[in-house]
Amino acid sequence: MSRAADFDALRRAMADNYEQPEGPARNARAEQLLAEAERLDIPLAVIEALGHQLKVYNYSSEKDKMFVPFARLLRLWDEHPEDFDAYETHSLHWVFKWMSAGMLGQPHIPLASVEKWLGEMEHRYRLAGHSERAVRGAEFSVAAHIGDLARAERAYAAWLAADRDEMADCHACELRDQGWWQARRGEDERALELWRPVLDGTHECAHEPHAVLASSLLPLLRLGRSDEARAHHLRGFRLVRGMESMRGSYADHVEFCALTGNEARGLELLAERPQYFTDSGEPRSQLGFLAVVTLLMDRLTGLGLGDRTVPGPAGRQWTAGELAVHARGQALALAARFDARNGTPAVSERTRERMDRRPLADRLPLGVRAVRPAPVAAPAPVAPARIPEQDLPGLLAEARRLSDALHPDAVDAWAAVARAARGRELDPRDRAELVDHEAIGQGLEGADTFERAAGLHAAAGDPGEALAARARAAFVRALTGHADRSAEEVAALREEALALFTAGGTGARQTASVLVARARVLMHRLAEDERGATAAEEAVRELLAFAGPHTAEVPLASRAAEAVAMLAELAGRSGDGEEAARLLARAAEEYTAAGLPWFAVEHEARLSRLARQLGDAQGAERAARAALEHGQGQLEPVGRAQLHLGLAEALEGSERIAEAAGHALEAAHWADEGGRGRTLGAWARHRLGGLLLRQGRFAEAAEVLESALPDLTAEAHGEGAVVQTLWWLGDCHTELGEHRDAAERWLTAAETARHWPEQRDHAVLAHLAAEALGHAGLPDEADRAYARAADLWRGLGNTPGRVRALRARAWLAAEGRGGLAAARELMAEAAGVCGSAVPDDGEQRFRLRTELGLTHCQFGDLIARSAGTEEDAPGAALEEALAHFTQAVEVFAPLGPEALGARLGAELSAARLEADLHRTDAAVARTRAVLAACAAADEPAGPARAQRAEEAERLLELLESRREG
Repeated sequence: MSRAADFDALRRAMADNYEQPEGPARNARAEQLLAEAERLDIPLAVIEALGHQLKVYNYSSEKDKMFVPFARLLRLWDEHPEDFDAYETHSLHWVFKWMSAGMLGQPHIPLASVEKWLGEMEHRYRLAGHSERAVRGAEFSVAAHIGDLARAERAYAAWLAADRDEMADCHACELRDQGWWQARRGEDERALELWRPVLDGTHECAHEPHAVLASSLLPLLRLGRSDEARAHHLRGFRLVRGMESMRGSYADHVEFCALTGNEARGLELLAERPQYFTDSGEPRSQLGFLAVVTLLMDRLTGLGLGDRTVPGPAGRQWTAGELAVHARGQALALAARFDARNGTPAVSERTRERMDRRPLADRLPLGVRAVRPAPVAAPAPVAPARIPEQDLPGLLAEARRLSDALHPDAVDAWAAVARAARGRELDPRDRAELVDHEAIGQGLEGADTFERAAGLHAAAGDPGEALAARARAAFVRALTGHADRSAEEVAALREEALALFTAGGTGARQTASVLVARARVLMHRLAEDERGATAAEEAVRELLAFAGPHTAEVPLASRAAEAVAMLAELAGRSGDGEEAARLLARAAEEYTAAGLPWFAVEHEARLSRLARQLGDAQGAERAARAALEHGQGQLEPVGRAQLHLGLAEALEGSERIAEAAGHALEAAHWADEGGRGRTLGAWARHRLGGLLLRQGRFAEAAEVLESALPDLTAEAHGEGAVVQTLWWLGDCHTELGEHRDAAERWLTAAETARHWPEQRDHAVLAHLAAEALGHAGLPDEADRAYARAADLWRGLGNTPGRVRALRARAWLAAEGRGGLAAARELMAEAAGVCGSAVPDDGEQRFRLRTELGLTHCQFGDLIARSAGTEEDAPGAALEEALAHFTQAVEVFAPLGPEALGARLGAELSAARLEADLHRTDAAVARTRAVLAACAAADEPAGPARAQRAEEAERLLELLESRREG
């Protein structure tokens, strides 16, 4: 092999190495390549290998190694500038900026050396004819770092005033640094305005918007723009996760977690990058990382979690408290080294300020799964041995007030009474009420306690309350498997209560308590025996008739509303969903009108679910919103999660996707808070990811879906949810350019779907995976996936799908080992499949003819592209291609206006081939036919037809000039 060939191979190896992940392995390979370059005895090879080594060092954790190759490059330039080509000359001057920043980040390099280097940079840039913009930018960085604010402002102004030239940093990088300075000066709005063109994709580079997204987190939080901050965290962390050189931005994301109540996610981030604790090649980013580690550990310690095991430097196990002390000491020691070098206290001051920041949000839900560490409660103060006597009457009065109002806090109030009453004598009525509420707190174990309360009520001279307590005991027994026995008991109690009420021996409230217990028992028994529906309905209607006239009294209004809710359940059991919805709405309204909104929540939640089943999205939304409003302060986290999730689904149906995503986010958060993160939370994340995807927020969607995937199971959520999540992830990866990952997701989903009775999803997933594999540069794997998809489409009788897979295989064959012969066979098979298929209807016929026309177009395109490789008969290949485009025109022509764009495209392709075959008149005729068709079309010209007309005009102009020539 010649030296030139060896040099070409070296260049390819360096290009391949630069595409590898940042890190020691890439750096080591660069060192090997430099050794190979030195053996070639080609000066430019050594220069390029040194430049390659310098680049990979700069974008790694070994930045301190880049000074040696640069010094060698500079010496080579000074001694033999003629050995540098234009690109390497540019690169040498470009990396002067890296040296300036690199020196600043190494505290062992004296400040005088840094300043001397600035002068050297300015001198060499002037000699090379470059603007001073990059020099002033470097000076600004030095001044800002050492805390010389006056000089920093002057350099900043000079930097922006100087002309941009080829040595200036890219727009994205310059805007990053300008915004950083504004944020540091407290101008958060100005910073975000400067960063806007980077954040919206107008300006980007290999490391932007990565760094800007990270830098924007705190300014957004300080401005109260928490939704944007969340989005920037999810999107930005995904970008920096695999880039070793971006420890500073990675630290920004850890800091964001520490300041938003996402300590658990912060710990997960630390665990992903253990080497960041000790990588010392770039001390400045190490300092920032140690500062936010301190911040996070102090936060955990403040929550009472100082003894929690946390990720830390390798070699030992760390608790949060231990790591907080260690990281603070390391950070301050490193800051002191910088300050000693700089002669100012600026670095230590900034480090302390960062370590001691206070949270900017109690909890900012992120949508990804990370269970928040629960604060360790401080020990409760020891209660005095005896509460003063005068406190007990007050507690009793408050408990009775809350009970009469049916307030949820009544249970706690009676518990307070119980604590205060220990060791004291109570009158019979007080004791009876206390035991009654004790039974309520015991739940399914309270039957015996209710019976004891009944005895106390009777002893206190209140037979009505005694009957009510016995009825409550019967209901508890029904819930524990004794429904028939309880039904008999409450029937007898009903007779007693009504007789006592008629005789004036008890009140309506006590009697209604017996009637409601009977109705509850009979409704419960329906789950075991549907034959009892008539008896249950009679009991419910009796309760409603009795309590209805007394709705001015809160307890009786509650009984009437409950009876309406029971009627709703009976309507639902009978299959009358609309009547059930009407009655649920009425029950909720009656609870609310009685001043009992907390009782309406359950029925509004049921109404929301029922309305969704009935296709009433607006009704579902209203009910869910009402439930959330009425449950304020009373709903348990899981209940809140379910309501937010229901509201998300209702809003999704009305296409209010952004609002739906907000509720899905809340659902995921509350499910985690309620300990249901792996079940309900996973489902909420699944829904949230899909909603984010529909908004085009692909990076955020991918983070959320990846967080949901480990917890989604076929058993808990269904295979369909797992496959859909993988499908959505594939869509996200594709949009983000991560084609290999997309293929992996779709293939995994296809493996599950292959067992389903209906195989369409399996076919679509196999086809999508094949496309992704092709984009990922894996042609053999793509061909196998397309073949699998083609077989599936054939089994489904889906000819268009099969044809598209065959055409894709043909292109892969033409570009790979199969060659043109295999490609011809596959294209011919695709055309044959279209021609032999028998359509069921006019629409299917149109689709099949369209696919046939497109197949001829692609067949012609494939053959035409091969003409350059057919050395013996390129003209024959062009003729063959022309024949296919001509056939395509003939196929499209009868299909009318809907196929006009495709027909005109085929005609133009044929015209170009006529021109390539030196048949100018025929080419002109075809081109004029395209223009005439565009002009004669009845429907308004769309973008596609306008484009065809423009292409035809350009081609005609070219052909006419050729004629004249």
